[in-house]
Amino acid sequence: MGAADAVPGVSGGTIAFISGIYEELINTIKQFGPSAIGAWRRGGWQALSNHLNLAFLVPLLAGVAVSLFSVAHLALWLMEAHPLLLDGFFFGLVTASALVVWQASKGWKLWYLLPLLVGLVLAQGLPGMMPLVLLIGNEALVVMVAGCIAISAMLLPGVSGSFLLLTMGLYGTIMGAIRSLDLGIIVLFGMGCIVGLALFSRLLSWLLRRHHTSTMQLLLGFIVGSLPVLWPWRELLRYQIGPEGQMIPLEYRYLLPADYAALTDASAQVGGVVSLMAVGALIVVLLNRYADRRPIDTQLGAEKE
Repeated sequence: MGAADAVPGVSGGTIAFISGIYEELINTIKQFGPSAIGAWRRGGWQALSNHLNLAFLVPLLAGVAVSLFSVAHLALWLMEAHPLLLDGFFFGLVTASALVVWQASKGWKLWYLLPLLVGLVLAQGLPGMMPLVLLIGNEALVVMVAGCIAISAMLLPGVSGSFLLLTMGLYGTIMGAIRSLDLGIIVLFGMGCIVGLALFSRLLSWLLRRHHTSTMQLLLGFIVGSLPVLWPWRELLRYQIGPEGQMIPLEYRYLLPADYAALTDASAQVGGVVSLMAVGALIVVLLNRYADRRPIDTQLGAEKE
């Protein structure tokens, strides 16, 4: 999840989704709040640990943290040195995850097309709205709001918090602060993340508990809507320059490999890209098989629709 969140266009929520821990993750995050104080008063540290599901959360967060300072650096280097291959890998991974979600849908009804389309539209429209955050003006508040939005996006499969930061023009600022341990920016961003987690996890938990199948279709729309951003062979048509001089992509034209090679006068790396698409898809299949066999410790009640 940490490596995926570091790459614009990929969501750590997608990794949680295909590995079978998504609903447990949302439900666990929701437990942080006043109810945790009550659990501690009733049963001490053991009750608090059980209430917050720390046996699940601590290893997960440790993996994300380690990845942000290790594997994420490799992912960022690959994004610059071998973008086609990296996009191919994640395109295969996300495509296969969308198929897994689609096949797992039971009792599908025609009106579920509505949340599916809403997810598609939001996945395509959110990046274009992100530059509006900069209109807030106050730099500290901008960083906090960016953290709130980015962490909420990371909880959504198919919506990349890093890509939204990129469209805000803040991706370089946040990643640079993490690399250099700039505590001022990290604290402000972290405060925004805490607010986003507290609010958005409760909304998602409620939706999954009350409207499980339609919410899953909404999430599927987000996943499918993210695929164009990961298509390896594309041409940037429109962009804007961010406050730090970085290029913020706004519109792409999607190409066939031969057209890409002719346009760029560079190899389309078809063999490598297709191979890594297959590797990404295989990882999803293996993770899904493991998730099917994994005992579920925390379940959210799903209303039959």
